[in-house]
Amino acid sequence: MARFLARFAFALVVAGATYNPTRYSYYAWVRDTSWEWRPPIVFVGVVLLIGWVICLRLTLRSIGGLNLLLANAFLAALFWLLADWGWLPIESVDAIKWLGLFSVTAILAVGMSWSQRRRRRSTNPRPDAYTPRP
Repeated sequence: MARFLARFAFALVVAGATYNPTRYSYYAWVRDTSWEWRPPIVFVGVVLLIGWVICLRLTLRSIGGLNLLLANAFLAALFWLLADWGWLPIESVDAIKWLGLFSVTAILAVGMSWSQRRRRRSTNPRPDAYTPRP
């Protein structure tokens, strides 16, 4: 569980630093500078790009592109259903943005953890513990 939470935190930092509804995001920072590309902005952008490549590559390798698409479609349909029932505050744009941020984070964290879970379940953790029957 600790490894999953670490992956979730990493995905949340990458996605949340890139964009969130507050003024503390890369998008807001670049927008406030009138889209002037200065060295600190480019450096942080490259660091965020590296984080996105790590997250997406691990996720795509473990669950694949189709399952990534299905996970997004599932959450979108679920949120639409909950909004239709009146359980989501669709009038609050910031709440929807936060929901989207945590949805992307959850999908990336599950995707990054999926290969580790599958590997643990498919291999014998202690090969010397196996004793054949006589």
